[in-house]
Amino acid sequence: MDIEIRSKLHGEKLHTWQRFLANVGLTPDTNLEQTALFWDGETLVATGSRNANLLKCIAVDPTRQGEGLLAGVLTALRREAFRDGHRHLFLYTKPENIHLFTPLFFYPVAQTDRVLLMEDKQDGIAGFLENLSDLSSTDFSVDSSSGKIGSIVMNCDPFTLGHQYLAETAAAQCDHLYIFVLSEDKGRFPAADRLLMAKMATAHLPNVTVLPTGPYLISSTTFPTYFLKERDKADDIQCMLDIEIFCQHFVPKFGITHRFVGTEPLSPMTNRYNEVLSHHLPSRGIELCVIPRREIDDTPVSASAVRAATDAGDTETVQKLVPKTTFEHIYRQQSKETLQ
Repeated sequence: MDIEIRSKLHGEKLHTWQRFLANVGLTPDTNLEQTALFWDGETLVATGSRNANLLKCIAVDPTRQGEGLLAGVLTALRREAFRDGHRHLFLYTKPENIHLFTPLFFYPVAQTDRVLLMEDKQDGIAGFLENLSDLSSTDFSVDSSSGKIGSIVMNCDPFTLGHQYLAETAAAQCDHLYIFVLSEDKGRFPAADRLLMAKMATAHLPNVTVLPTGPYLISSTTFPTYFLKERDKADDIQCMLDIEIFCQHFVPKFGITHRFVGTEPLSPMTNRYNEVLSHHLPSRGIELCVIPRREIDDTPVSASAVRAATDAGDTETVQKLVPKTTFEHIYRQQSKETLQ
């Protein structure tokens, strides 16, 4: 048995891999860093791929089940992931495959009728949420078992007056509001900066708690197409998985009864995500509240406009679109970078 690790597949090997996945009912994924190929002579008998800490496209020849090939694939991918600094791994598979991966120390996070997300930390998401709960209780005292408990999931790249308006409007309607800021470092501003900007800009709201999402909400692990900007429409399967994680884990932990979103005139992908939320949250007992997007000079406020103005050196426009705390943070950071 020969094991091959490739960063890119080309030519006949690519075609062989694609056919192999198609034969077991999987769609080949193009967003991959590495692929492990297990050959028996010239015959591909097992494969698995990785993008950062996410394992996917894992398949074994049905006629070779029980030979330890799946364990071999996961071992190879884990070794490469650890070498690249990833210590918390996730994988996508079909729900009916759960019994194949649990003996190999992967544990379910959430599933839909079509996809199952697993992680290699037992009770990983439960432990993460417990830590968040401990963090929130140090600053706020709120009875999440009753009352109107709201939530917002934000990227804040950077935090704008639009974000602030949404937060203030939602907070005025809630006994308590949780703002979850995406932890994915895929945008202009690092996750730590975005979290800090959200905290500073909402510090005047006594019933608001700002917390990170970790890898569990709208991340490249749970919702990879969200970060593929060339795609205008989010994949409904991944929308549903993200919603399932939110409803199954975040909602009961924090007693969430409402989720707030702003109208989305600029991004078809985010607008589609909001549509899926509106269809599925009510059946889970969560009310979706849509707040009209804040406009300045008849134009919707957007983080992309702030980034464009920052790039152009247009501090006047930036100042018009963001809270004072965000403005000061952006240019304080720029001054530090210039000095370095």
